[in-house]
Amino acid sequence: MKKILYIEDEPYLARIVKDTLELRGYEVLHKKDGAKIMEQVATFGPDICLLDVMLPDIDGYALANHIRNMNPQLPIIFLTSKTQPNDIVKGFSSGGTDYLKKPFSMEELIVRIENQLKIMSRDTPAAQSLPDEVLLKNYKFYPGRFELHTPSGVVKLSNRESQILAQLCAHTNTAVDRRELLQLVWGDDSFFNSRNLDVYIRKLRGYFAGADGIEIVTLKGKGYHFVVS
Repeated sequence: MKKILYIEDEPYLARIVKDTLELRGYEVLHKKDGAKIMEQVATFGPDICLLDVMLPDIDGYALANHIRNMNPQLPIIFLTSKTQPNDIVKGFSSGGTDYLKKPFSMEELIVRIENQLKIMSRDTPAAQSLPDEVLLKNYKFYPGRFELHTPSGVVKLSNRESQILAQLCAHTNTAVDRRELLQLVWGDDSFFNSRNLDVYIRKLRGYFAGADGIEIVTLKGKGYHFVVS
């Protein structure tokens, strides 16, 4: 039985979501605020988190950051009425892996939950074909451990970061098509996933900042070129 940690301060909505998900076979732990959530992540061991953004004691973005630092691979879906482009980018930057606008249908929420769990459980073809250790100049990438060893320390990658980097490594010094990358990692090339990809590419560039001979080059209208020279 998959476990869902659900943070929502609106009681009527929370009851509907919790009851429906439990009828679908999920174990749901609902909390109305972010207090002691890190303890819940450790003790409950959720497979996925559903977070409202507007919470009474801490906003969902900050909460997602804390969760992401504790568990880099845990999927996080934001459920919110805040859907301006900068809100979406902020959500993905803080560690969200999907974003669902309120009001939403339960069927769409369940599909998104199942999609996130499916993505979490699989490797992309590139990740499957890579060796356990990938040498990138003075960096080392360990796809199976979600780790990038840099000259300044070890970076714990999220599942998505690791999948994207695996695709780039599998196509070192060749072009990677943006739409193909979206399809391989997310399963579709929707606007929201496209914005999400932009956020992850920026993060990966940050990890290689200052590296001599390593660069992720954007090919306008095409995709990316992972240069390792």
